[in-house]
Amino acid sequence: MTTRTAPSSGPPPSLHITESGSDVHVALHGSWTIWHLQELAAIKAGLNETASSTGRVMLHPEGLSALDPSGTAVLIDLFGARLDLPASPLSQGQRHLFDAVQVAAKASAKPKSPPVQSGALAVGRRLVVGLGNTSMHFWEECVDSVRFLGLMLITLFRVLIRPRRLRWNAIFHHMEEAGIDAIPLVVVLSFFIGMVLAFMSARLLGQFGASLLTVDLVSIAMLREFGVVMTAIILAGRSNSAFTAQIGAMRMQREVDAMQVMGVDPFEALVIPRLIATMVMVPLLSVVAMASGIVGGMLVAWNAFDLSPILFFARMQEVVPVSNFWVGIAKAPVFGLVMALVGCRQGMLVGGTVASLGQRTTSSVVQAIFLVIVIDALFAILYLEMDV
Repeated sequence: MTTRTAPSSGPPPSLHITESGSDVHVALHGSWTIWHLQELAAIKAGLNETASSTGRVMLHPEGLSALDPSGTAVLIDLFGARLDLPASPLSQGQRHLFDAVQVAAKASAKPKSPPVQSGALAVGRRLVVGLGNTSMHFWEECVDSVRFLGLMLITLFRVLIRPRRLRWNAIFHHMEEAGIDAIPLVVVLSFFIGMVLAFMSARLLGQFGASLLTVDLVSIAMLREFGVVMTAIILAGRSNSAFTAQIGAMRMQREVDAMQVMGVDPFEALVIPRLIATMVMVPLLSVVAMASGIVGGMLVAWNAFDLSPILFFARMQEVVPVSNFWVGIAKAPVFGLVMALVGCRQGMLVGGTVASLGQRTTSSVVQAIFLVIVIDALFAILYLEMDV
């Protein structure tokens, strides 16, 4: 049978306080450990009742035989912010013990909850706080996005002046994944968008005997706006989210950190191939979307008021200037830049959890669609001022 004996508790703890001007000197004696909790509690209670000085406190551990976290916590509770540890003749181990206990005390301290409010005042306070938090978050996102855009363009310029650094395999892979594989979806959705435009315009314009103007409306709308915008929105939900998920998964598995350790620039390896792929494929997909939408409108016009395809395209060639095509296609590279910017940036921000990956993927899609709409509106204002 094995018997266990408690370790030696040592002499009981005590302290002696002397004041020198505004300073307080505390001489510690005995064992300030967990084995003397009753004595420590008595010292704490007695000192709380009698202590009145507000000067700084310096500890003198010459008579101290032992000190553990329990005794350290009592001293911190007794003197708190008044403790002047740098001026106290403590050993290095004792200083580390005080630092560790103070850090643990701050970590375990619970913030005071604000008083519960009710009625219109509480609703107003929540609205103001929510608006402020949203504004700050929006500003931070804008600043971080501009910073990421600058770093991305600098890296792109550095790679273009040294073409050997381009990763052609990755570029063609992303062109196929983000562009060619998306053609069926772009064709189908644009086709039905063109049909809807033609149905609405044919019904409305037919009331005024101007059904032929359906050709003008469908052609101009698809060439200037819907073709490129629908392509960008489709890629924002499909390819942009894929960029975030791919880079985010690499972040979770520490592959990006491994690249940096091996001397590989993550921007050159992960961001630039996706940037070049989207800036090349978005204009090509926009052309496909424009053609598909116009074909959808042509079929409706053929069915609604017997306008043959030959007459439809003859009318289109006669009244729709080719400048409408260039007005629309000029926005496509900018939308490709937005896809790479948002998708790669959100992927780089993924933490080590699956929840972070899902949150960043959602944010990527929302931000990309938002920026597409805003940038398209800015282009519309610019073209209006330029009268094109």
